[in-house]
Amino acid sequence: MEYRQLGASGLTVPVLSFGAGTFGGEGPLFGAWGNSDAREARRLVDICIDAGITLFDTADVYSAGASESVLGAAVRGRRDRVLLSTKAGLPMGDGPGDAGTSRSRLIRATEDALRRLDTDHIDLFQLHAFDAATPVEEVLSALDQLVRSGKIRYVGVSNFAGWQLMKSLAAADRHGFPRYVAHQVYYSLIGRDYEWELLPLGRDQGVGALVWSPLGWGRLTGKVRRGRPLPPGSRLHATADYGPPVDEELLYDVVDVLDGIAQETGRTVPQVALNWLLGRPTVSSVIIGARNEEQLRQNVGAVGWSLTPEQRARLDAVSHRPAPYPYFPYERQEGFARLNPPLTAPAAGAAPARAEGRSA
Repeated sequence: MEYRQLGASGLTVPVLSFGAGTFGGEGPLFGAWGNSDAREARRLVDICIDAGITLFDTADVYSAGASESVLGAAVRGRRDRVLLSTKAGLPMGDGPGDAGTSRSRLIRATEDALRRLDTDHIDLFQLHAFDAATPVEEVLSALDQLVRSGKIRYVGVSNFAGWQLMKSLAAADRHGFPRYVAHQVYYSLIGRDYEWELLPLGRDQGVGALVWSPLGWGRLTGKVRRGRPLPPGSRLHATADYGPPVDEELLYDVVDVLDGIAQETGRTVPQVALNWLLGRPTVSSVIIGARNEEQLRQNVGAVGWSLTPEQRARLDAVSHRPAPYPYFPYERQEGFARLNPPLTAPAAGAAPARAEGRSA
C-alpha cells in the first residue's frame, strides 16, 4: 500500500481508505448500500488492515449512527492500528438543534461520535456540509476547542463550494484556528467538476482530497453498459436519485475506453477507474466501499501498478467535458492559458509544499 500526506498536514494516510456506509444498513438509502453487522464488519476490517488500508471513514448520519457503532465494534482491540474519520452537520432529527455546525451541535456531535465509536479521540473530524446560518468563526472556534481538548486530531470538510472553503481557511489563518487539511469530495471519471475550482484551491492551500463515490455512484463497476438494462442486483435501482447526476452517453463512452484498457492491463474496469484517480493532483486517498469480501478484494487490486501515460491520456480525453464559465477561456484561449498552465499530476506520493500558509 502506498501512503501520502493528507494535504499539507503531518498525517499520513493510505491511498485507499474504507468507507463504512455499508455498516449498519438502516433506512432506504443506507439499507440499499449494505447491512454489515459487527461480525461481518470485523472481517472486512481484517482484510483492510492486512492490505495496509488503515483509514476508515463514516458519519453520524450513516444509518442514524449505526455505522459508527458497528465500526467502533469492528476495530475494538486494535484502535492503535487504525485511523478513524467521521463527519457531522447533516440533520440527525427534526429539532432545531439537530442539524448544522453550531458550537453546541459540534460539541454534542463529537461526544456522540466518541461514544458510538468507543474511542477517546477522532483522528479526522469533517463537517459534512456548509452551514450558512453559523458564522465560520464560531465553527472554527468550536473545532479549536475540541482539538485542544484532544478529542479531535485533524479537521476537514466535505461538499463545500470553493468560496466556502476559502472563507473558512482565511478565517482560520486570521484567528490562529486549526486549518482544514482535507476536503471529502465527489470525483470520478464521470464526474470531474471537482477539477474546475476545488482542485486548484486544494493545491494552492494544501487541502488534500478524500474522494467519495470514485466509481460514479456504482456506475463504473463494469456491470452498467450501453443498451442493457440495469443488472437486477444493482443498488442503482434504489439509490440513483440520491447520488450525483450522470450523463448516460458520457458513462457509456467512458466504460468503452475502460473496457479496452482493462483488457490491455489484465485488470478489471473498477480497478482501472480507481487507478486513474490515484494519479490526479491533490488526491490523498480514495474511499472504497464494499458489501462483501469479493468487492473489497477487487478494489484493493487498484494499487500496486500504474496506467501508462497513453492510457491516462485516453481516459482524460473521453471523460473530459467543456469547462463552465469563468474557466472555459483558460482552457480555450492561448492568452488565458499562458497565465494559468494546465494542472499536471504530481509524482506519486508527493505532498504539496507549504510556505507561509500556502503551497509552493
